[in-house]
Amino acid sequence: MNINKVSFVGLGVMGYPMAGFLKKNNFNVTVYNRTQSKAEQWSKEYGDGYAITPAKAVIDSEAIFICVGRDEDLKEVMDGSEGILSNTKEGAIIVDHTTASADIAREYSRKCQDLNKFFLDAPISGGQAGAENGQLSIMVGGEKEAFEKVRPILLSYGKAIELIGPSGSGQLTKMINQICIAGLVQGLSEAMAFGEKAKLDMEKVLKVISKGAAQSWQMENRYRTMLDDKFDYGFAVDWMRKDLSYCFNEAKKNKSKLPITKIVDEYYQEVQENGGNRWDTSSLISLLK
Repeated sequence: MNINKVSFVGLGVMGYPMAGFLKKNNFNVTVYNRTQSKAEQWSKEYGDGYAITPAKAVIDSEAIFICVGRDEDLKEVMDGSEGILSNTKEGAIIVDHTTASADIAREYSRKCQDLNKFFLDAPISGGQAGAENGQLSIMVGGEKEAFEKVRPILLSYGKAIELIGPSGSGQLTKMINQICIAGLVQGLSEAMAFGEKAKLDMEKVLKVISKGAAQSWQMENRYRTMLDDKFDYGFAVDWMRKDLSYCFNEAKKNKSKLPITKIVDEYYQEVQENGGNRWDTSSLISLLK
């Protein structure tokens, strides 16, 4: 199937530019957003249409892409008489970029199977900059047949796209991603706070160690703003704690131990209590200065 008509539901800081890349790659795009003014803005900027309900956005589409906040938001756009699930045609492929639970991914995969439709859980990593530059990592769970059909579309905004395994595998991979980030950011925060207290020139320190084994994306992209105590450059603490809650719930089921991640989550709670709910995740360093 050569897919041309697509829908994009959820025009937040990630979804807005992602939908734009679909248009730039010559797909016929209809968008929906709960705040209608954002959909109107997107339509004016990119010249394609918007709809006032999820149902109207997806009714004729062959592939539907979703990027909302959490499980509850996904249910809101998927379920009901005006939802995506009951208004897509048979054979349609629903690709969910939301970072959600593996349970809800499996639930909608089963429901779509019963309706002769497809559901792929496809959370993303790369932050706002990755979305704006079309350089996202996309980790996918679901059926290979559906994945192969939408992979050329995902290349519109994805640089690394991988089918990990069956339904839920994409969300589980994103959990691993967030566990890694939590530990990395805490380690980077401790190291930088240590260096500052030792009266070192941290520009020189980071210049040399970023070329060795300590190098990471977080170090390359966040060290400068961390030194400047500026925390409005990425993924918010509120969202990180939401993602980590999914990790802890899944860890209970598979009997994983996440001792360091739990400690870092408690630090993020402290950041929230200090008013840093919307600060980016590198704000862990604020607790050490």
